[in-house]
Amino acid sequence: MSQPILWYFADPMCSWCWGFSPAIETLRDAYRERMKVALVLGGLRPGESTPMTPTARDEILHHWHAVHERTGQPFRFEGALPDGFVYDTEPASRAVVTMGGLDPALIFPLFKAIQTAFYAEGRDVTQADVLAGLAAGLGVDRAAFLDAFDSDAARARTQAHFRQARQAGVRGFPTLIVQQGAQLHPVCNGCLPLDTVRDAIDRCLQTEA
Repeated sequence: MSQPILWYFADPMCSWCWGFSPAIETLRDAYRERMKVALVLGGLRPGESTPMTPTARDEILHHWHAVHERTGQPFRFEGALPDGFVYDTEPASRAVVTMGGLDPALIFPLFKAIQTAFYAEGRDVTQADVLAGLAAGLGVDRAAFLDAFDSDAARARTQAHFRQARQAGVRGFPTLIVQQGAQLHPVCNGCLPLDTVRDAIDRCLQTEA
């Protein structure tokens, strides 16, 4: 029987995914011997082109405060989402997909680095130079990253991630689905407590066994 896969559907600019970040790191470590853990970039707001309105900014910051209060994850609220900010999550997602083609071992580290830069440091991770700097911080050649990031292949692979999420029926992030053979078993929809998620995964694995 093939090894199970734990699909993690997320977006680097999704605040609840940032809240879930410590949990997914724990899960990756806990289950690495029992199943593959794979990240799928779900596409929160890909291709957004209109600057954020003050109302939209207030709504998003409300979510950020809720995430901070529930999970304790750090946020830089001062100056967050400045006037004119376009909340396009495609570039950040494409950066992670790009890293997958350069060094698959750095997929999750770059994902977390983008989250940290955006939420905890207030950096604009919609910009290619910021994303390249984060990749360089993980030891990847900046020019090579930018060349790959700006390629049609990277754009196509990113869209394939978005399609995979839609085809799996994912409607929100974070979502975890265990795959065993052709069977997909949803185990988590939303930022749930770690113990709750672990119990759901264990039940799924026991059922499959």
